[in-house]
Amino acid sequence: MTSRSRPVVGIPTQTLQSLGGISESIPASWVMSQRYILTLANAGAVPWMIPLVDEDTLRAIYDELDAVFLPGGADIDPSSYGADPHPSCDRTDRDRDRVEMSLARWAQQDEKPVLGVCRGMQLINVAAGGSLYQDIASELPGAIKHDYFPFGPQSHSRDFLAHEVNVEEGTRLASLVGAGPLRVNSMHHQGIRELGHGLVATAEAPDGLVEALEGSDDGYLVAVQWHPEALADGDARTRRIFADFIEAASIWRRAHG
Repeated sequence: MTSRSRPVVGIPTQTLQSLGGISESIPASWVMSQRYILTLANAGAVPWMIPLVDEDTLRAIYDELDAVFLPGGADIDPSSYGADPHPSCDRTDRDRDRVEMSLARWAQQDEKPVLGVCRGMQLINVAAGGSLYQDIASELPGAIKHDYFPFGPQSHSRDFLAHEVNVEEGTRLASLVGAGPLRVNSMHHQGIRELGHGLVATAEAPDGLVEALEGSDDGYLVAVQWHPEALADGDARTRRIFADFIEAASIWRRAHG
């Protein structure tokens, strides 16, 4: 694949100060994990980091993209889905929420390919009118542990396979990783409560929490609650998720170039 034919995939940034332990005295900056960018580049994309700019500038950037990737990160502000903050809701990034909501909605309207992971899946759900558990452990009866974070006194590696999910037969995800049990990593304390309009759950955790979703229309919309970018180097099935997304972006590019 030549550089001219590689699809351009937009990756929103986040405000540095939305991360824990970052001093407010540091000048405001926009950042994003290299792992997402390198994984997409290795899959054949030209990654384009998107700053948290005004709507007109954002639209001009969006119009140059062949696909949108929505990564993990800070909690989504609960006001986005009409809820009051839970005591366990962590720092939020309203500028990032605003940018990603616009990107997700524009892409769905245009049937431009979208792939979301962790927070990205939650954002897609909220953009479609759904809601979230702000703290799974305290709000979902019978919940299993989902917050296997790579920091804190009981930290785990980012590729630690924490629990199984069940992938539904006949879904796009099943065509990539297989239907039935799939062991995944898990680094989140929030999750989908009510599914948004036009979305279909495609995998569930043992406690019933939605772990993957797809769009119900003809556009490419796939999202997972785990972090496949941390597993791609060592797992061929995970690499298929990114390869399939980049192929969809390439098809979009050829059709709209």
